[in-house]
Amino acid sequence: MIKDKNFNSFKHTPRVLVAPLDWGLGHATRCIPIIFALVEHGCKVIIAASGDTKNLLQKEFPALEFIDIKGYNIQYSRNKAWFMTRLFLQFPKLLVRIIYEKQWLKRAIVDYKINAVISDNRLGLSNGSISSIYITHQLLIKTGNRFTENVAQKIHYYFINKYNSCWVPDWAAVNNLAGNLSHPIKLPAIPVTYLGPLSRFKASTEKIKYDCCFILSGPEPQRSILEDIILKEVQNYNGQTLIVRGLPQQNQLPAINNPLVEIKNHLASVELSKVMQQSKIIISRCGYSTIMDLVSIRKKAVLIPTPGQTEQEYLATYLGEKKFFVIVNQNEFSLTDIFKRVDDFAFTLLNPQNNLLDDTIKSFVTETFNINNSNT
Repeated sequence: MIKDKNFNSFKHTPRVLVAPLDWGLGHATRCIPIIFALVEHGCKVIIAASGDTKNLLQKEFPALEFIDIKGYNIQYSRNKAWFMTRLFLQFPKLLVRIIYEKQWLKRAIVDYKINAVISDNRLGLSNGSISSIYITHQLLIKTGNRFTENVAQKIHYYFINKYNSCWVPDWAAVNNLAGNLSHPIKLPAIPVTYLGPLSRFKASTEKIKYDCCFILSGPEPQRSILEDIILKEVQNYNGQTLIVRGLPQQNQLPAINNPLVEIKNHLASVELSKVMQQSKIIISRCGYSTIMDLVSIRKKAVLIPTPGQTEQEYLATYLGEKKFFVIVNQNEFSLTDIFKRVDDFAFTLLNPQNNLLDDTIKSFVTETFNINNSNT
């Protein structure tokens, strides 16, 4: 249902393109509440995606229109020491994708009559002929080295400043989720709006069914490496366990001899929210979208940062110090030790309730499409 009755007086329905990055599924999942809010405020949403990202969003929004767009296809190293080096070596490929996105968007604006674009970390989707919004929680990109961090930030800001506005999925307050990543000393030159955490989940009261729920996510090969560790650990675990693999396009399941272990390749948002809230403890990667989901449902969790991924390693340290979550390194993973640490840990649970996203979307629609909401 459209909230703003004044939409009925407009000559056409605003057409907004939403395009999440394809580095893991987190960029797609945090776009879900944005897409719902845009539809709620009367916009025609068109989604640009491919691969697992497209598959996930099509399951969430089967009635919406989709356009294929190439992914960045960044390759990650199995070796922690080479993680950032391998990323930097792929910078030329990143530039090629940005140039491709620029040309792709020019055609899409004409072919699909796009009025505005919301890009989640896709650097090349700005265009001077329409309103363009850039979403990121990494205004500071952690590299492990101050010099390269400054260089990375300048490059990032060069592209961010080509957009009309930057939306940051975090609180503006001191008690926030991303620390220096979302609150650097220097902000971009364009307006920056803090949306609060973005999650597709709503907190609810569910009867506990699982002693432990594993949520796997992120790029390969590290997703599979952690999965192999978990499958070995749960072979002899005597608690009711659920493993969600984060593979929406996969049909086959790995074999497991423990009848107490249930494995799913993928769960849609409603189902995933339910099983997470039916679990005593969640064990997952330290991806930012997962963090926002956990805060939204106020769930205790153990986070395992991806080895070598400096963003997740920073978030793990930051969130662990604030007592928001238990942090465990992948090479020290042990279910016995984890449960002991959880029992002894004094969790700080945040209150996620806010209307920042709805207010931001309402303002975006009003200002971009000259829609008068004065009577609402």
